[in-house]
Amino acid sequence: MSMNIAIDGPAGAGKSTIAKRVAKEMGYIYVDTGAMYRSLALYFIRLGIDKDDEARISEAVKDADVTIKYVNGEQQVLLNDENVTGLIRTEEVGNMASASSVYSSVRSKLLDLQRNLAASNDVIMDGRDIGTCVLPNAQVKVFLTASVDTRADRRYKELVEKGENPDLDKIKKDIEERDYRDSHRENAPLRQADDATLVDSSNMSIEEVVDAIINLCKDKM
Repeated sequence: MSMNIAIDGPAGAGKSTIAKRVAKEMGYIYVDTGAMYRSLALYFIRLGIDKDDEARISEAVKDADVTIKYVNGEQQVLLNDENVTGLIRTEEVGNMASASSVYSSVRSKLLDLQRNLAASNDVIMDGRDIGTCVLPNAQVKVFLTASVDTRADRRYKELVEKGENPDLDKIKKDIEERDYRDSHRENAPLRQADDATLVDSSNMSIEEVVDAIINLCKDKM
């Protein structure tokens, strides 16, 4: 039986960074579900579809194919056979992903792929509804969070390192809006699973968070 680790949490909590580190330490496959939603978001943006136009999004998603492959152990995301891994980390794409992911047509498009990967591999998967919806039977569930100020500051520093000139107040506002959308959406809202362990990383180093999750895994082995 495969081992599944589910990490949920709000935007900017460090889920991807932590999940990648844990996957490397444990020898598991890392599945970045957020990258899948971002790939579809990029597709909608390219088509000029408004984030609130559910009808057009539901129709367009039928012609979008999102797949995953691994190159040298690194996840690569393909959108209609185009590698878009390096194109999906912008604020515009992130905001579209958060808005469009509330639609059932978008979520069902990706659900089977995510579950099939987990059924046949030891995986660590992060997102908004992994422990509650995608992998409800995961052996280890973590709800990873941090304060809004901490998450905004992390994102600000990340963008500065990329040579950008971000607005900290705007980043904080975007995070607050994303938190509200994610936790109030009708389909699979962001919430902590009843059997998930809460990890608040506001005052923890990356290493401390990784160690805490690996210890949870060892307890289940």
